[in-house]
Amino acid sequence: MLAADRVSKIYRTRTGLEVTAVSDLSVTVDEGEFICIVGASGCGKSTLLNMFGGFIQPTHGAVLLCGKPITAIEPRCGMMFQQYALFPWKSVRKNVEYPLALRGVSRAERRKTAQRFIDMVQLTDFSDRYPIELSGGMQQRAALARLLAGDPEVLLMDEPFAALDAMTRQMLQEELLNIQEKSGKTILFITHSLDEALTLGDKIVVLSARPGRVKTIIENTLPRPRHVSAQLSSDYLALKARIWAEVEEEVNQHVQAQQAEY
Repeated sequence: MLAADRVSKIYRTRTGLEVTAVSDLSVTVDEGEFICIVGASGCGKSTLLNMFGGFIQPTHGAVLLCGKPITAIEPRCGMMFQQYALFPWKSVRKNVEYPLALRGVSRAERRKTAQRFIDMVQLTDFSDRYPIELSGGMQQRAALARLLAGDPEVLLMDEPFAALDAMTRQMLQEELLNIQEKSGKTILFITHSLDEALTLGDKIVVLSARPGRVKTIIENTLPRPRHVSAQLSSDYLALKARIWAEVEEEVNQHVQAQQAEY
């Protein structure tokens, strides 16, 4: 479904310096897979996601959707950010209807489809509320409903639950897994939480410190459904320790590189 083929991305600073965010990175994502990406800060996780969304182009290499290069903003890949990114002047319903309106869907069909996804994320009683009237968790649910209403083939999710409290985060993780199980959507999900990666992902991709490369890909063999109780099992703890060992090495390299710069 998705592929990065020896991708590199180089940014140029205001002073003319070149910063390589990712270098010679290759990864593939099969249809229906739930892939979580982890790694040290600044290793290019968001850069990779933005290239898959078509928001930026690689300096070298290619990103592909169904075997064809992504050269512009790709409507088949829907993006969900850490920030809620809702229109503050629109109600929940109007926010969720927005991608449908862009496609020219009739008003009656927009309302019916939007309500289905609003119900799915359990915001039925808040359809006419505005974002300022909602909690952070509710706003992120509304953002998820809007993403799903657009019916993209791929969901690109950049730490969407990072700012939420632990209870709300867990609830949204469970909702996302239920939605993915029912819809079969392909999901690429960035997180700094190893517990979140192990709860959600079929595979965990560990990126190296900047410039980001694929250091290792770890198959998540834990059975579903993965409730909080699974985090106490020996298999879970062993897998978490294995991933942390890979990430810790890259975090240490990142810190040492920063210290060297100063």
